[in-house]
Parts: sequence; structure tokens; C-alpha cells
Amino acid sequence: MSDSRKRHEALIYHAKPQPGKIEVVPTKKYATQHDLSLAYSPGVAEPCLEIEKDPNNAYKYTAKGNLVAVITNGTAVLGLGNIGALASKPVMEGKALLFKIFADIDVFDIEVDTTDIDKFIETVKAIAPTFGGINLEDIKAPEAFEIERRLKEELDIPVMHDDQHGTAIISAAALKNAIEITGKNIKDIQVVINGAGAAAISCTKLYLKLGVQVSNVVMCDSKGVIRKDRDNLNEQKQEFATNKDIHTLEEAMHNADVFIGLSKGNVVSPEMLLSMAKDPIVFAMANPVPEISYDVAVATRKDIIMATGRSDHPNQVNNVLGFPFIFRGALDVRATKINEEMKMAAVHALAELAKKTVPEQVNIVYDEISLSFGKEYIIPKPFDPRLIYEIPPAIAKAAIDSGVALEPITDWVKYQEELMDRSGTGSKEIRLLHNRAKNNPKSIVFAEADHLDVLKAAQRVHDEKIGFPILLGRREVILELKEEIGFHADVLIIDPKTDEEEERRNRYGEIYWKSRQRKGTTLFQARKIMRERNYFAAMMVNSGEADSLITGYSRSYPSVVKPMLELIEKANGVTRVAAANLMLTKQGPLFLADTTININPTAKDLAKISQLTYSLARMFGVKPNIAMLSFSNFGSSESESAVKIREAVAYIHRHFPQVVIDGELQADFALNREMLAKEFPFSKLNGQKVNVLIFPNLDAANITYKLMKQVDEIESVGPILMGLKKPVHILQLGASVDEMVNMAAVAVVDAQQKGKHK
Repeated sequence: MSDSRKRHEALIYHAKPQPGKIEVVPTKKYATQHDLSLAYSPGVAEPCLEIEKDPNNAYKYTAKGNLVAVITNGTAVLGLGNIGALASKPVMEGKALLFKIFADIDVFDIEVDTTDIDKFIETVKAIAPTFGGINLEDIKAPEAFEIERRLKEELDIPVMHDDQHGTAIISAAALKNAIEITGKNIKDIQVVINGAGAAAISCTKLYLKLGVQVSNVVMCDSKGVIRKDRDNLNEQKQEFATNKDIHTLEEAMHNADVFIGLSKGNVVSPEMLLSMAKDPIVFAMANPVPEISYDVAVATRKDIIMATGRSDHPNQVNNVLGFPFIFRGALDVRATKINEEMKMAAVHALAELAKKTVPEQVNIVYDEISLSFGKEYIIPKPFDPRLIYEIPPAIAKAAIDSGVALEPITDWVKYQEELMDRSGTGSKEIRLLHNRAKNNPKSIVFAEADHLDVLKAAQRVHDEKIGFPILLGRREVILELKEEIGFHADVLIIDPKTDEEEERRNRYGEIYWKSRQRKGTTLFQARKIMRERNYFAAMMVNSGEADSLITGYSRSYPSVVKPMLELIEKANGVTRVAAANLMLTKQGPLFLADTTININPTAKDLAKISQLTYSLARMFGVKPNIAMLSFSNFGSSESESAVKIREAVAYIHRHFPQVVIDGELQADFALNREMLAKEFPFSKLNGQKVNVLIFPNLDAANITYKLMKQVDEIESVGPILMGLKKPVHILQLGASVDEMVNMAAVAVVDAQQKGKHK
């Protein structure tokens, strides 16, 4: 993607459909006058009076307990420097977004327009009663040290400068595990720190608490090694000044066991790396360009343990592994501060999590056969679903043990269950889906690429490295549209109707004719029909000239699905093709089937649809718990619809007992665990979170998923075709660009899976 295109897309993203990245959403009913009288006057007086009596009641009656302020003055914005308070606001909104999607913490971003330490502190203290915690962000050193120190002393809520402590906590966890792998003694290792800003100072201090000896640390800044005989060293640098007779980074690296880079790109040469001790540990965390590139480093030293700040290499030191979960644990016990015990608890919890068996969902997302603790896996991955229920309890326990928790937790099992429920925010699945596609991109035919929105989707797929688009349609139209949207990448364009594609049309036509010659199709007709883009596209995938395809943007679903079903064979053992939609709800992912293919399936059809959807959920890394829906509950009706559901469930129970499935069930009982347990304690779904819904007919499934999309504004991925041997997927008429991009990612992941089973 060109720089101008990136700039344009970033600006549009932040401006449309409404400016910014966050909004305030009511959490209480407000439809009636009665509701409003409780929300505001006169009802609001009651909680006000209770808070006046006891300030702690603010946590009971307001959002304070789940509200964090992300506060900056914009003096040290990552990659941008001192851009000022107002210009930093998009960054702070982005941090707010991360808090919400990773740990379900609400955030107000606060930009304070002052560089005066006293004024900044005074402002933060004045607004602190609003919040349960304060995340300081992008404040330059050395002011950041003083600001955080004083606010921690003078406020009774958690305060943390993430730039200092986030990288410190994550890298310390990685360092702990890397040292364990090398078998070295932490008290003996020689450490070089390149960088002396807020993050570098905080990292070094935490390493000392981990066991590194200060006498074994050499810190460098832009002027070279920080030595005791240097003039004008600030208090923080003086703490790590050395008496050793070394002056340059190159000299410092000689025989060093560990290099920690928090500076700028390409300052470490292969020769410097070769001078390090056996089994060197190198954390090159400058971003986006590390101090030495990953590829150069691992090629130079086969015995290296390497980490960077980048997501495209092993061992990413990413602050999102820390701050959402640290604040989550602190808020949940009403900690009065984030102390050293809590930070060390985060270090040890992250280090230990990397040693545990990795869930298959994580292996799937990162396209690994089996991630396991070792040189290329020393810290958890950012998309690991265990982070939300492993790290906060460790923080909470440390807060309790160190005496800073005002509301200790006693039921830890219940607390972990509550944390799991918080992880249901929908866009997580989209991130996982895209990340998985990017790990092993495949070619995707866009069969309607001469439509503007389809071409925009193909451009996104190309630019985000989700897959390799093949553009089908009228060449002159595609070229004109590409120019209009600035899509300058050299991608394959095919116009099935042109003379240059005659040989391929004839070849495809003959293959098609051989499969349809006993069904009234002539060779002439078969060759002619290959001028139709959907037949041509399907044959590209069938013949292996493309890995996958998406189509259906401009035509009705039945007209598009017909050539797919005629040309693409069913997968082995499949007798019934079906479709499902993945609905991304606040409670987590929900798979709905069958949403587009089978109008009135039989009991046996429903059983097959259940099996296909079971496999689809597993493809997404979700453990399926299936409810077969009806208007009745467990035999309360003898209608034809209810009976066939009952028979389908019985079939699955009899032949596939490993599948967690039950019905017939009404939707509310299926989705409400308390209702189900109370009324139907015998159900196989008791204690399970239902994430797959099978409907008795197409009417019910199609209406439900479209209602959910429009009324609840739930994001939908699909319909996803299930049961075909090749990865072909059909869009709903008029699908949005985002929906097409998501379906392209599904097609890529489907191609990855089908490729494994050849």
C-alpha cells in the first residue's frame, strides 16, 4: 500500500462513520419516564446521599470501579515525539480501545495541555475521584518519573505509567524464561541496556528485582556508555552509571549475555552480535525497526534467543500482554495502588503461562502444529484467551497479600468464571481470523472485481496480507477502478470473456461437459457457459489454479450457489451441503445454521448440518456446545418440527456421543444457563456455554441472523458454506467491504484447512 493510500485510509477510519474510536453507551434502561426518573431526578438523589455517607459506595452505585483514565500531555508519543496534548488524542483513544477489547475496562481519555509537572499533577489529582485507576501514557522522561511517583503517593487508586512498566513487565517475564532455557545463573549474567528513557530505566529496575546484579549492568544512551565520570547525568542515569573502562555500545556487547534494546533501529551489527557470550539473549524492542533485524540475528547466531516488538516474529514483547490485565486485577479488588509485588506477580504469571500446554485455539491462530516452551516461545501470544483469566487473579492475589486490596476475593473459581465471561467481546474473533489467514495467505478469486466495493475489499485483502487476490471481470473497468482507488499493486486480472482466455474456457468447458454430458449438457453449451464468471471462477478453484473464491455481491444467492454445487464436489463423507453464520456477540461467538441452503431439512439432514457446524466451530478454535432449537422444550410438543429436532438429537447422541448437543430447546433456555439448570437439570448442556444453534428450518435461521445483524448491530461473518471439497464462499447480496474482507479471510483459512487434509 502506498504511503498516501495508508494516510488516506487511516484518516477515513478515524473520521467515519463518526469521528473517533470510542463512545459512551448506557448500561441501564432509559425507555420510559419511570426509567429516566430513576436515572436522573429525583431518583439519582438516593445514590448521591449514600455516597455522601460513605465514599466507598461510589463503587457500588457508579461506574467508577470499572473506569480507567488514560492521561497524557503528549510530550513523548511513540514514534511521533512531543506533538502536544490535543494531537495525542487519537493515540489515547486507541489505548482506550485496547483496554476495552482485551479486559472489558471502560476508559475516558484525558489530554492535559501542560508541560508543568505541578500543574499536571494538580489536574490529575482534581479529576481522580471519577476513576478507579489511572494509566499515564506518553509522558517524556525524566518528568514521567516524578509525575508517577507523586501521584502514587498522593492518590488512593492504582496509578501506572505504562510506557515505563508495561515493557518492563513483559520483557522481564521473557528474560526470566530465556535465562532458564540457557541454564545460566541470573546473578552472573552480563546485561547491556541500549536506551536510557523511561522504559529502559523501568526495565532495568525490574530486572534487578528479578535477580540481575547492578554491577553486571551496562547502560548506553545516544552518547555511548553511561559512565560515572560523565557530566550532567540525571538521577535515573546515575543509578546505572558504570566504572568499567568501556565507552561504546560495541565495547559493551563484548562477552555480554543479554542485550536489551529500547532505542532505535539497526544500531547492532552482526559483528557485535558475534562478540556476545554463548547462548546470547537479544531483545531488540525498537519498533517498527529493531536494533538488529530478526532474520539477520538468527542467521548470525544459531544459539540466540531473540525477541522483538514485532508481531511477525516469535517472542513479541507487546504491552497488551500486561496493562489490560494488570488493571483488571487491580480494579477487581479495589487496590489502592499498583505496587512492586503486583508487577512481579505479573512477571511470574506471564512466565509461567508460557510453560503451560498451549490451547489448540492458539496453535490454530498462529498456524503452529504445537507451540511449546522453548527458544521461539518464551512469552505468551497476545491472542491467547487464557490471559484474561490467568493474569488478573495473580495481580489480585498480590494486591491482597501486600495489603493494598480493599475488597479481597474469596471465591477464586467464581472470579475466573467472571473473567471468562468478560472475554466475549465480538471483534476478538475477527482479529484471530485475520491473524490466522495472514500466517499462511492463499490466492482468492474475486469473481465480481469490476464492482467498486468488491475491488476495495480485494485491495484490503492484498494490503493487509490476508491473501493474494485474483480479479475477475471486465479488464478495462477493473483498471479504471483500480486507478480511482489507488490500488497500484500488480495483481492478476482475468476477463473470462476475452479471446485470450479461449484456451482456458475450452479446457474448463470440456471438464464441465464430462461431468454433465448425461444431464443434457452439450460440449458447445459447456464451453459457452464458461464465459460466465462464477462458472469460470469455480473451475479455477476446481483445477487448482486458485486456492479459493468469494462471489455473490451483485447477484441473488440461489443464482450464485447453483454453479458451485454443480462444479464443486462434496467433501468425503458429506451428503448434505449447508451454510452457517458466525455472529460476534457480546457474550462470545455464536454459530447459526443452516442460514441459506436447506429450506426444510429432515431429522437426518439436521444431524448432518450439526456435524458440519461442529467441524466449522472447531476450525475457528471454538469448542462446540450445540443447542438444537425449537418452539418446544424436551417433548412438550408432538408437532412435526419438534419431533424431527428430537430425532436428530437422538441420532447424534447415539452415533457421536463425543459431541456436546441437546434439544429440542427454546432459544432462551439454550442461551440462559441459569434457566436451563433450574428447569432441565438433566440436559447435556448444563454447565456449558452454548455457542452453536441449529434451527429447524431455513425460515427460522435466516430471519434470526438478519434480525440480529440489523436490530442488535451484531457483526456477522458468513454465510460460510460447509461440506464442499473446495473453499468457495458466497456473499449475501450487497455485502459491505468489511463483510467481504472477513469472508476472504474465512476462504483463506478454509483453504489452509483443506490443504492439510489432501
